[in-house]
Amino acid sequence: MAKIEGIRVRNFRGLKDVTLGRLWNKPESEPLTAMTVIIGKNSVGKSSLFDAFGFLSDALKFGVEEACDLRGRGGFEKIRSQGQTGAIELDISYRANDDTHLIGYHIGISLDKAGRPLVEGEALFRESNNSPIFYLMLTLGVGLTLNEEKIIQDGFDFVSINKISELIYQEINKNSDEQDIARMLSEAKAALKGQAEVVEFSDKRKLGISTLGALKQHPIISEFRQFVESWYLSYFTPDAARSLPMTGAQQHLNSKGNNLANVVQFMEREHKDRFQSILNRIAEKIPGIDKIDTEKTSDGRLLLRFNDKGFQDPFYAPQMSDGTLKVFAYLLLLEDPTPPPFICIEEPENGLYHKLLETLAAEFRAHATGREGGTQLFITTHQPYFVDALDPDEVWVLEKGEDGFSTVTRASDIPYVQNMVNEGQPLGALWYSDYLDAR
Repeated sequence: MAKIEGIRVRNFRGLKDVTLGRLWNKPESEPLTAMTVIIGKNSVGKSSLFDAFGFLSDALKFGVEEACDLRGRGGFEKIRSQGQTGAIELDISYRANDDTHLIGYHIGISLDKAGRPLVEGEALFRESNNSPIFYLMLTLGVGLTLNEEKIIQDGFDFVSINKISELIYQEINKNSDEQDIARMLSEAKAALKGQAEVVEFSDKRKLGISTLGALKQHPIISEFRQFVESWYLSYFTPDAARSLPMTGAQQHLNSKGNNLANVVQFMEREHKDRFQSILNRIAEKIPGIDKIDTEKTSDGRLLLRFNDKGFQDPFYAPQMSDGTLKVFAYLLLLEDPTPPPFICIEEPENGLYHKLLETLAAEFRAHATGREGGTQLFITTHQPYFVDALDPDEVWVLEKGEDGFSTVTRASDIPYVQNMVNEGQPLGALWYSDYLDAR
């Protein structure tokens, strides 16, 4: 399953320039682990880092202008780092699987002359020694894409591709005007002898991977688009999960969790034997719950029943506590027969009993690392009990620098932390005692 190895965020709220993991041009860095957890005090940028993934996902679906306004972001100028004039930039490195090359994606978003957000630059490329091989290179809607089908048939002219790709990269970094870039790309197309084509988009607010990723002749671009589309970004609210939806099975839990009963109906119908086993395992992990099962209503809906120890009659999902519903939803999400490759959760501890957090963290890690192609998890938290179950290389510490912008440090890179954990000190306890303050 695909895995993100590194991310860089620039000029996005308090994240003036932060990098986590391994980017294509920093091979010496260690990649992100199967479960990555971000910790830090209030207002250090944890929510901004979570929202960076959401922003890219929304930009892919709706375009960059609408993404700037969604989810209360307030527009481009509200989310661009205070006092900065450059573009908002996101860089992601990922592998489609363990046997493929590292793929890099870059997007820069700025304003046009009318003050509307647009895609200033966009690139999708793979590592090749010290020079990237570009599958997509766009500047202000004009760019170059490789003809992947022809490359597969006729072989790959690495020398020409490397040389021309480097020229494109340099030219765009010089902020050349549109005519110069268009002329250079046309010359590049001729030099590549059919291995590439020039593209131009009329709407500079839409991502190139959105359009080109729908075409079968661009399998690498399509693969990355599908990867981003499949992310699960949790905006779960217990009240939404309590709703009684209309009948109809749905395969996957949505971001708010208001189709929880529909997913239960799908699992009951398509994976009946396995589903009851899943319910039994979940019941074992929720304090006070003896059994979880289902009841079908006269109009075809399927209701969740929670059998609380000490009570003869079961309770239904609308009667359960926020914490119980949240834990159930998270564990059901992890038990999805075809889980998303990347799950991003902000502060899963809210509403949960503190002694349940280590169990939840262990469950998250088990699903991320316990099976081949497991889901990668990216989690923000401010709860030491959750961090107690983690290893230093899984934890990143966000702090505010002297300039007011965020800095980030991997816990395993802080002197003495790994040694103290090896001696039996829980990582969360070290954080609570301020030992994880990067020095």
